[in-house]
Amino acid sequence: MELNVVNRDINVENVRIIGIASSSLFLIGDAETIQQAATFDTPAESLIIGPLTPFVPK
Repeated sequence: MELNVVNRDINVENVRIIGIASSSLFLIGDAETIQQAATFDTPAESLIIGPLTPFVPK
């Protein structure tokens, strides 16, 4: 996959996050490289996929 981005001015005044996944990325600004990888060292039958994890701000 190739993604081309043209950077311009950015102004973020407010961010409200109401939920996150078990693997999440939240980014404001520049990043030259973002890499992701995943491995499982447990059997597939022990993997439990459920609803999103609730996010409670402090």
